[in-house]
Amino acid sequence: MPANTVTLTDTAELPEALIQAFVSAHQIAVLTGAGVSAESGIPTFRDARTGMWARHDPMTLASPQGFEQDPATVWQWYQWRRQLIAETRPNAGHYALARLQQRVPVLTLITQNVDGFHQLAGSDRVLELHGNVHRNVCSVTGKVIEADWMEQHSEVQPPPSPHHPRGRARPGVVWFGEALDSDLLDNAFTAASNCDLMLVVGTAGAVQPAASIPVLAKEHGARLIDINPDSNELTRLADWHLVGPSAKWLPTLVDELTATD
Repeated sequence: MPANTVTLTDTAELPEALIQAFVSAHQIAVLTGAGVSAESGIPTFRDARTGMWARHDPMTLASPQGFEQDPATVWQWYQWRRQLIAETRPNAGHYALARLQQRVPVLTLITQNVDGFHQLAGSDRVLELHGNVHRNVCSVTGKVIEADWMEQHSEVQPPPSPHHPRGRARPGVVWFGEALDSDLLDNAFTAASNCDLMLVVGTAGAVQPAASIPVLAKEHGARLIDINPDSNELTRLADWHLVGPSAKWLPTLVDELTATD
């Protein structure tokens, strides 16, 4: 890690420069990853492959080819994941970002998570790069399937699609080998290019193209804050590395910003 990255471990000792970066920012971009959801008790994709799921290859559970070969097993896996999410709630980090969005002129929240917790905590205009696990789409056309249809055909696992005779309902998430929505990605890149301050929260920057978003922000002159328990590929670009969970750091940062109002 280069010497110009300031590492902080104590929320009681926030540098004035860090506080001023928030106070003076007109546009903030935030990229969140699996670590934020894990703080709510949602296991990451690979961590969730326990018990009967441990013997399944990730490509079987999260690829178009795996779904085509064994749609019932993939559907059962995602139904189980949905139940895990339904049994948990947003954490203090999610709520702090929703509060922050109300206090800055422009905040663009970009997430790699598919659980919808940012919206549940009160954030809006969320760019869900990898989709939303609660949404169902046609496996052939990609069109969204309404909840009423799903309920009427719930006896079939997975239900047929109303949009194509050979289609089935599948989770509205981005699987291995699939491209991200180009409009969402363009909006994320635009936000990164225009922001004064970027927060990288709970992501190690290992998955492209999301990992390039903070790099783009830095290249365009933004200050960068990395909030993660451990250093990672993006930490070396950060002005500040806040060591620890986002549920600890984000409320502290927002409270500090509120105190300056």
